[in-house]
Amino acid sequence: MSEEQMTIREMCDAYDVTPRTLRFYESKELLFPIREGQKRLFTKRDRARLKLILRGKRFGFSLEEIRQLLDLYDMGDQQATQLQRTYDVARQRLQDMEEQRDELNEAIDDLREQLKWGEQIIADFENDLKAAQ
Repeated sequence: MSEEQMTIREMCDAYDVTPRTLRFYESKELLFPIREGQKRLFTKRDRARLKLILRGKRFGFSLEEIRQLLDLYDMGDQQATQLQRTYDVARQRLQDMEEQRDELNEAIDDLREQLKWGEQIIADFENDLKAAQ
């Protein structure tokens, strides 16, 4: 086997994914390993694509977005279209993530206030019980 190719086990070990994950990405036409019977051999290109898939998933891109971005690689314009579209999608994703963060921070602040209120109500209730005894 060439150094350019890796088995499914080597891919799993190198990228901390399961065989099922690799087969799933293959079924979604994100990876295109060489098939030799039941054996799958992953090329350097597959490894590069897997790195991009994993990064895209980490950033919250959908598999369809990732597939579309990867498909732009072969447009013949030295990846200019792919880079521009990836940049645009990433900017939108960052904006979405920042909005989610802001909403989450607001919810956290509201919950903290409710807990303070609850602590005061409980303390007042306990003081009333002590005074009644």
